[in-house]
Amino acid sequence: MRIPILTTFALIPRVLMLCAAPALAHYPFCTCEADGDEITCTGGFSDGSSAQGVTLDVISYDEEVLVPGKFGEESRVSFPAPEGEFYILFDAGPGHVLEVDYPDIEGFSR
Repeated sequence: MRIPILTTFALIPRVLMLCAAPALAHYPFCTCEADGDEITCTGGFSDGSSAQGVTLDVISYDEEVLVPGKFGEESRVSFPAPEGEFYILFDAGPGHVLEVDYPDIEGFSR
């Protein structure tokens, strides 16, 4: 069975649109700052959408959840700085996970 050449050319724009879909992806971001012993993290996505309800856990290097949390209405979470070494896990599902290690927190010092 031969496909007419005009039909082939008509399919090209549709195929190209499917290839462009990954370019519409959005990526998570999370910035954390310390004010004394209080840490505040702000999160969201590169397309401007909110992180409200997204999980943000503080985890020890021994993989123990020290502070379980979720972003609030303003895409922020605040918590007291835990003792020891830790990292912050932003988890909005597959492909939308990132970590902030405690030395990378602005204004935080031990």
